[in-house]
Amino acid sequence: MQRPSSSADTHAADFWLACSAIVVVAVLQFFLINDLSLGPRWLAPAAEIALLIPLAAAFRMRQKRVKRAVAAGRLLDQPWRIIRYLALALITVMMLMNFIALAELVRALLAGRTENGTTLLVDAVIIWMINIIVFALWFWGLDGGGPAIRHAQRKPTFEFLFPQALIKDAAPFSPGFVDYLFLSFTNATAFSPTDTMPLSQRAKLLMMAEAMISLLTIAFVAARAVNILA
Repeated sequence: MQRPSSSADTHAADFWLACSAIVVVAVLQFFLINDLSLGPRWLAPAAEIALLIPLAAAFRMRQKRVKRAVAAGRLLDQPWRIIRYLALALITVMMLMNFIALAELVRALLAGRTENGTTLLVDAVIIWMINIIVFALWFWGLDGGGPAIRHAQRKPTFEFLFPQALIKDAAPFSPGFVDYLFLSFTNATAFSPTDTMPLSQRAKLLMMAEAMISLLTIAFVAARAVNILA
C-alpha cells in the first residue's frame, strides 16, 4: 500500500521561509528614513503582520489536519483556498506599499525637496531589497497555481524553466522559495533572465515589472543620490 502523502507537509519549510521574508519586508519598511509611506511609518508593517498572523494560523491548522488524515490512512491534498487568498492579498499589499514608497522618493527628488543624499541612498537600497523579496513571493505564489499544487504534482516545469528540470535521469524537481528568491535577485540585478527562463506570458510580465522597478530605483534614484553626495 502506498503511503499517503501531503503537499502541505512537503512545502511547510518553504512556507515558513516565505513568512520570514515577509517579516523582513515589514522591518525594512519600518526603517525607511524619509517620509515615504502612506500614513504613519508603522501602518504598512502593521497591516502586513496583521495579514500574516491569520495566514500562518490557517496554514498551521492545515498541517494538523493533514497529519491526522495521514495517520488515518487518508489523502488530504487539496489546498485551502483561504490560505492562497490571504497570501496573494498580503503580497499585493506589500507590492503597493513599496511602489508608493518608490513613487514618493522619485517625487521628492524631482521636486528638489530632499537634500540628504545619504538617506536617499539608504532608502533606495531598502526599496530595491523589498522589490526583490516581493517579486520572489509573487513567483513562488503564482507559478503553476501555487506551491501546494507544484509539490503535489512534482511537475518540473510550470511557468519558469529551471536548469534542474533539464538534467536527464534526475529526480523530479520542485522549485522552492529559495529558487524563486534567486530568480528574483538575478532579474533585479541583470534586468533580464539568467539561468531560469519565463515560459508563460504572466511570468514574463512579472519579470518585466520587477526589472522596470529595479531599473528605476538603481538608475534614477541611486544615481541622483550619488550626485547629491558629490
